[in-house]
Amino acid sequence: MVKFVSFTREGAAGYGLWQEDGILDMTGFDNHAGLREVIAAGALKALAQAAVGRTAYLPHDAVTLEIPVRDPEKILCVGVNYPDRNAEYRDGQAAERPSLFVRFARSFVGHGSPLVRPPESGKLDYEGEIAIVIGRGGRRIAPEDAYDHIVGLTLCNEGTIRDWVRHAKFNVTQGKNWDASGAMGPWMVPFTHPSQLDDVGLECRVNGEVRQKDRTGRMLYNFRYIVNYVSTFTTLVPGDVIVCGTPTGAGARFDPPVWLKPGDVVEVEAEGIGILRNGVVDE
Repeated sequence: MVKFVSFTREGAAGYGLWQEDGILDMTGFDNHAGLREVIAAGALKALAQAAVGRTAYLPHDAVTLEIPVRDPEKILCVGVNYPDRNAEYRDGQAAERPSLFVRFARSFVGHGSPLVRPPESGKLDYEGEIAIVIGRGGRRIAPEDAYDHIVGLTLCNEGTIRDWVRHAKFNVTQGKNWDASGAMGPWMVPFTHPSQLDDVGLECRVNGEVRQKDRTGRMLYNFRYIVNYVSTFTTLVPGDVIVCGTPTGAGARFDPPVWLKPGDVVEVEAEGIGILRNGVVDE
């Protein structure tokens, strides 16, 4: 399985391929500044082919992994996208259309870096999700064409400062965008077949305990619908990321709630993608 990564090494940004024996540094391939530019040029497959036969020479611990597309134009997130999640709200309302919100890239860290709990709140929560990366842009993309616009898949821990999502009546922006409160990665795998999305197992664990578990086949809004719906009101461009919803079982839903604390380890795993792992520290 090809695994594209973005990383920082000695203060310099790079990108390449994750291999078992190390990182294959492909920074500057065809003069592209980063993976977003590679994607926009339609050169992701060429990047993988150019890596064939090369030897990985950067040890894994010599780099800091960043989110796979480090500078996307947009990160859009889907809320309440599994049946049990909608039931958690106990408002008797059917989820007729997806709830959406925007996150900033700096609110995410890469695999292996800790989530940061701010001094303003102890209510840092986890949400394990699958994210899709747009390869070919478009507007009003038909559902039957949606998969042609997805270039890659990654994982997301869509960390949330819970009490800050309740500071106003109609938005969650404040609670979803604290610096380094979530994570994305560890890599991006190419999307080549519908089976990679249509019915995939997704699981989130905290300190080895399974907290969230479901399958994408149960999503209220499938990936084709999400691409269609989002592209109706905004033009999707290469490198955009859409985070597609979390199952029931976040810490806020326990009685009493269970918040993340320093020393905890959160793992998000999905079939065919891998495992995203992050610790937790105080700012």
